[in-house]
Amino acid sequence: MIPARYAASRFPAKLMQDLSGKPVILRTYEAAVNTGLFSEVYVVTDSTIIYDTIANAGGNAIMSIEEHDCGSDRIAEAVTDMDVDIIVNVQGDEPFTDRESLEGVIKVFKEDHSGEIDLASLMVRIDDWNEINDPNTVKVIVDNRNFALYFSRSPIPYPRDKEIKDIYYKHKGIYAFRKRALMDFQRLPMLPLEAKEKIEAIRYLEYGKKIKMVETQVSGIEIDTPDDLKRAQAAWK
Repeated sequence: MIPARYAASRFPAKLMQDLSGKPVILRTYEAAVNTGLFSEVYVVTDSTIIYDTIANAGGNAIMSIEEHDCGSDRIAEAVTDMDVDIIVNVQGDEPFTDRESLEGVIKVFKEDHSGEIDLASLMVRIDDWNEINDPNTVKVIVDNRNFALYFSRSPIPYPRDKEIKDIYYKHKGIYAFRKRALMDFQRLPMLPLEAKEKIEAIRYLEYGKKIKMVETQVSGIEIDTPDDLKRAQAAWK
């Protein structure tokens, strides 16, 4: 499932920006399909422009019925009546989505014989202090089993002791959910931490869900700003 909202506060209509001859959202859809990992891939959107773009290219698109504040809510509405166990959420601004990273989050559930894990998601190590301090970059800290402890737009952990080498991880917005966890998310109200940080993954933590983080070496380029689009265009070429 690829949630695709036309409006965006930082970069309006970013999903319809041109990336080497095709809109960003179509590039992302094709990347997800080309992994060969999924029985079906859908774009779930509030926009007739995005819907028509995917449909006219021969892809699968679902038009949201209700208004939604986040991608998880949008996907939950779309899968309510689908007979599925695991749903993978690929962000619409991730045209460099790769097979290896997606295999990593899917593998988590194949190995979770006790049913302990509600969600799996990706993280990538970052060393650039500009990126670590950038509020557009969501950071994550984990326990010794790689379960998420917290997500933040601030640098976490805070480098109080300069002699200790800190490891910083960027949260990549790709999730795999058990369907029940996703449906729980839809009915649970937003709490203060999520509202403050504007990071939907925090809602799962605030309600006691367990998120297994999988480290990937593939950073890719998430298109959040016009500068990101320029980097993506250069990389695509």
